[in-house]
Amino acid sequence: MARPIKDRDPSQPEPTEAELLLLRVLWKNGPSSVRQVWEETGSKGSYTTVLKQFQVMHEKGLLTRDDSAKVHIFAAAVPEQKVKRSLLGRLMTQMFEGSAAQLALGALSTRKVSAEERAEIRKLLDELDRKDGND
Repeated sequence: MARPIKDRDPSQPEPTEAELLLLRVLWKNGPSSVRQVWEETGSKGSYTTVLKQFQVMHEKGLLTRDDSAKVHIFAAAVPEQKVKRSLLGRLMTQMFEGSAAQLALGALSTRKVSAEERAEIRKLLDELDRKDGND
């Protein structure tokens, strides 16, 4: 049975694919101007397209804007991990009938998994086992 995702705020819209690209830059670099983000994305599209996208994202509550200086500085208003958990939860519910095991197996079967990644997965599973043992 699917468990609800605790971090999902129904009033908070999920970012689109284009918005995720811009959010990744802000999560990586921190608060930035439109020009900085536009340049970081390889100047894909026009500067004004990124500016308009930022305005829309600000209205949706995905970004904060500091307009105290001539150049406005934007920052992600949503933490990266919260967005990832929300998107994964939706994917797990819609595509894998709420099964975390099927989601993980599906993800692991799409490409070769490095030894480092397998070690991280084992560590996470061990931590989950320890937590379950303490309940």
